Amino acid sequence: MASHPAAAPLGVLAAGAAGAVHLWGTNPHEAGQLLPRCPFNWATGLDCPTCGATRMTYDLLHGDLVAAFHDNAALLVFGVPAGAWLAYRWVRERLRGNRYRPSPGRATTAVVLAGVALWGVGRNLAG
Repeated sequence: MASHPAAAPLGVLAAGAAGAVHLWGTNPHEAGQLLPRCPFNWATGLDCPTCGATRMTYDLLHGDLVAAFHDNAALLVFGVPAGAWLAYRWVRERLRGNRYRPSPGRATTAVVLAGVALWGVGRNLAG
């Protein structure tokens, strides 16, 4: 029996919604919450480029855009729109019965990796 073409992306969206429901009532700004710690931060004491993503998501769920920007500005400005666009395209293409495989070119990949590296280094140097 074949599954619906959009089963995978819709399943991922459902899992994300379940995570959002859990995060809604779990404030990551307070100590002792049942949330994972960043493994890179745990091992090095430094912030990885996505450190603050959980706090940022919590703040977005509660409508606090300023706090979300403070938690991880680059991820909010670049990552959230890119993730939303990729999710939209994945669902749309699967509903049409097509596979969706993003294929960024070398220049795009280089720009993204350089931006991630600069953000990761810059946020740790700035304190």
